[in-house]
Amino acid sequence: MEERMPLIGEEFPKMEVVTTHGVSNLPGDYKGKWFILFSHPADFTPVCTTEFVAFQNLMGEFKKLNTELIALSVDQVFSHIKWVQWIKEELKVEIQFPVIADDTGNVSKKLSLIHPGKGSNTVRAVFIIDPEGIIRSIIYYPQELGRNMDEIVRMVKGLQISDKEKVALPAGWPDNELVKDHVIIPPASDIETAEKRPKEYDCFDWWFCHKKL
Repeated sequence: MEERMPLIGEEFPKMEVVTTHGVSNLPGDYKGKWFILFSHPADFTPVCTTEFVAFQNLMGEFKKLNTELIALSVDQVFSHIKWVQWIKEELKVEIQFPVIADDTGNVSKKLSLIHPGKGSNTVRAVFIIDPEGIIRSIIYYPQELGRNMDEIVRMVKGLQISDKEKVALPAGWPDNELVKDHVIIPPASDIETAEKRPKEYDCFDWWFCHKKL
């Protein structure tokens, strides 16, 4: 059976992986926590190095969100170890999250991380997985463009708020041009609720209502 890209809303594929912190079972070892799996094209490359430093510098923020980080590329574990050591020695940043060694390519195939048009390296992908092991977001970047880490933090915050409050988040939240830091109320699904909405919330119309958390 041919592997296909997993989709948002599906369970993250079960797999055993070798990392710089030892063997790990995904998603089981992260049950009860959110986790972000991000792939990078290769060790000892400039853009990937900037991303590792950026992710590490935000680890405290992710911890507050009950979120762990785990990286991946098709390099061997020995390369990962040496690169992480180099970052610590030369850039004075200690990488504390595990890095998956996928030199067989098996993990990348399951997650569709190797695109034929971009060679044999893994693309820059981000998977956000919730405490039940469900994929909540997938982002793909070209090799030449580094990720915006603040957006990844924003996405985790937004998903957690959406789950807790049963609301949606506007463009650019929490600084939207129309509703500022408000959240969006799900559209009414019946006439009675539609008529009540403008009396209960701030609304542009019955189908576009918002509130402050």
